[in-house]
Amino acid sequence: MKENMAYLLREGTQRSTGNEVILNNIAVAKILLEMLKSSLGPKGLDKMLVEGQDVTITNDGATIVKNMEVQHPTAKLLIETAKTVDTEVGDGTTSVVVLAGLLLEKAEDLLNQKIHPTVIIEGYRKALNSSLELLKNIADKISPEDRKIVHDLVYTTLSSKFFSTEHTLEKIINLVIDASLAVLDKRDGSYDLDIKNIKIVKVNGGEFDDSELINGIVVDKEPTNENMPKRVENVKVMLADFPLKLEKTEISMKLGISDPTQIKGYLDEQTAYVKQMVDKIKAMGVKLFITQKDIDEIASYLMGKNGIMALKNVKRSDIELLSRATGAKIASSMKDANESDLGEAKLVEVRNLGKNKYLFIQSDKAKAVTVIIKGSNNMITDEAERSLNDAFNSIRNLLLEPYIVAGGGAVEEELAKRLRDDARKVIGKEQLAFNAFADALEEYVSILSETAGMDPISALTEIRHKHATGLKNAGIDVTKARIYDNMLELRVIDSLKVKEQVLKSATEAATAILKIDDMIAAAPAKQQPQPQQPNPYLG
Repeated sequence: MKENMAYLLREGTQRSTGNEVILNNIAVAKILLEMLKSSLGPKGLDKMLVEGQDVTITNDGATIVKNMEVQHPTAKLLIETAKTVDTEVGDGTTSVVVLAGLLLEKAEDLLNQKIHPTVIIEGYRKALNSSLELLKNIADKISPEDRKIVHDLVYTTLSSKFFSTEHTLEKIINLVIDASLAVLDKRDGSYDLDIKNIKIVKVNGGEFDDSELINGIVVDKEPTNENMPKRVENVKVMLADFPLKLEKTEISMKLGISDPTQIKGYLDEQTAYVKQMVDKIKAMGVKLFITQKDIDEIASYLMGKNGIMALKNVKRSDIELLSRATGAKIASSMKDANESDLGEAKLVEVRNLGKNKYLFIQSDKAKAVTVIIKGSNNMITDEAERSLNDAFNSIRNLLLEPYIVAGGGAVEEELAKRLRDDARKVIGKEQLAFNAFADALEEYVSILSETAGMDPISALTEIRHKHATGLKNAGIDVTKARIYDNMLELRVIDSLKVKEQVLKSATEAATAILKIDDMIAAAPAKQQPQPQQPNPYLG
């Protein structure tokens, strides 16, 4: 058959088939597994990512996989799976690659026992369905309004990060919770946390402990005229998507000027047009005018003269956040602007942050807030931003699905135990794949103990024994390198939604790779020879 394929494919094309392809793909997945497993868990090690002059130090799985420029199709599939998990739940990126690698590693053992890939795939799918049902039984339903539960979830998320002291960690946890509550929408008993309404501003200079939450939006802009006020209180705010200047027409014209007084007349007309707009803004009682477009010098001068603070060329994303923070609607033109579209701000002032000046627009009723992160350098503030995004996502996941499970490998070990019980009901060789799925989950727990500095064999033996005696929440206390009976007592909890997503995505990736039994690598296209140009210097 391979000989016949040679007539079909371009010369130089390479083709592999059967178990050879599957085993090669599994080998690639195992390489990724080895690369990432040391970053798993709160005690996971950091990776240094270097690209040119840029250096990133992180143990954030999403950042690691996004910076991997892999070439092999299988590696690309796993990286894309991790990115999908990050998009869906904002967490679990390291876990999904590690678990997919472990599932493929266990599948390799079955392939070596002459178990057909289709049987393994079907067994894994049945094990996944059982796992999702079992997770619902294992999980505990909670009230999203229980601040202690939310605190513990954020604590688990951030405990693997670089925060130097318990005091700093507690401060950041409360900052994250307060920011989330400020922008939270509650309707008919359901909750919606749009993380886009939380702006993060990074400032080099100062201690991380000095990071703060602002009820409102901080913009890296200054007033357009030095005569404008630098601080105003209890003001009306106007947001605009139009320029404050004489607009150019689409028709090009030339002015014939024969007298110098005509120049003055033309400039007076321009000034009158701009003054008319400024007068309307003043008449509406506006004290803060912010536009996405330009403001000319005449308008800036007139607004400053009238005690109106103005910002120009503000990013669209900031304009939309300011709308949420102040309640102002974005006016598309001056003629459409009216008082009912105005918002309110309790305090507007220019402040120094690091070496730059920013405008703070604050309101007690703000539905968009700003978290100011301070640190000694870019690496610290960048990693802090990633950590806070993970924390915000953990709260969002809890609100979407208000169930929690014990962390520290407790839920994976309990799932492995119950899956082995269910495996007895599975007929035929699929039972082997069912058990292999449970083995992969238990191997995940073993890796977690290893990153905590424990002996993985001893740790796995102990945790398996505790779960066998009915302690479903027994897990790995990584801070003291021990197995603890109830991880909930240690405030180590995980979101059910994240665990479900990791299980589903890891299984889908593993089964997709196991289904590939034919790989065709096309030969590079031959470049057509360029026609030789005649030499003009030769006869």
